[in-house]
Amino acid sequence: MTSRRLLAFVPLLIFAGLAALFFIQLSRGGGSNVVPSALIGAPVPAVELPALEGLLQDGAQIPGLSPEQLKGQISIVNIWASWCAPCRAEHPLLLELSEDKHFQLIGINYKDKPSNALRFLGSLGNPYDIVGVDENGRSSIEWGVYGVPETFIVDSEGKIAYKHVGPLSPASMESSFMPALADVLTARPSADLKAN
Repeated sequence: MTSRRLLAFVPLLIFAGLAALFFIQLSRGGGSNVVPSALIGAPVPAVELPALEGLLQDGAQIPGLSPEQLKGQISIVNIWASWCAPCRAEHPLLLELSEDKHFQLIGINYKDKPSNALRFLGSLGNPYDIVGVDENGRSSIEWGVYGVPETFIVDSEGKIAYKHVGPLSPASMESSFMPALADVLTARPSADLKAN
């Protein structure tokens, strides 16, 4: 009879232990955007994505995504969708990033209708040099995407250097994203700079 009473307390002890771990993580400054990725340091997934038809820049079609485009220069890869409210919230920060020519900004349009994606970029502005369409979401799974938005920094060798889960914000840009980007930018030769 006593062992049954003790067994009744096991779930409570497990819950208390998990709650303590979560509290410790939060008190150390960990948040929902800090998610470890097994892909950090690994080559980018070898996926090809078609262009978002109708998305033009200077009268020319903006290209889709191929793995070769992620080698030879630093890339920021942003997974987004027109139906995603946090994607809309982070968009002004992406527009600011697009002005820096030390890297290319790549968008992967996730589980979206092309007409909605075009309308989104038409009304808010297009920060992307390349936009690949992942209509069924399978290619984003290869990137280890949990949901949208997510943003990756890829080094000039085509390896994932950093992953940010959730929308970029001024606070996350200052505390983690821009320092990670600076580390990647200073770690490669200046010949890798994107031409102005």
